[in-house]
Amino acid sequence: MLPDTHIWLWWIHDPSQLTQLQVDSLHQHENDVIGVSIFSCWEIAKLVQLQRLDLPRSLREWFTLALGYPGIRLFQLTPDIVIESTQLPGMFHRDPADQIIVVTARVHGCPLVTSDRKISQYPYVETIA
Repeated sequence: MLPDTHIWLWWIHDPSQLTQLQVDSLHQHENDVIGVSIFSCWEIAKLVQLQRLDLPRSLREWFTLALGYPGIRLFQLTPDIVIESTQLPGMFHRDPADQIIVVTARVHGCPLVTSDRKISQYPYVETIA
């Protein structure tokens, strides 16, 4: 499974924002693999830079902690992911971060945990909302 960026942040800082299905799914995969897109790391760093996100510690410390959660495995950006992100089937919105994260889930064959309606309504990726 792959948590969307906001799901990863909520899981660490405010799990009350997650649905019960999302919580159960995350806990279920802690002994397996919970992939995190490297692009989620970039998104979080940009949000901090733009002062739209305030973390309780430095980015380096936060990433060390957050990437150390049970089951977490960092999914790298690959040429296949980059190429497929420009060739998504059907209609998908233009947010490049969402495109990369959706394709990362598709390439790794795992469901994407998200509360983003634009993503959860996209029929070409399995989601847990």
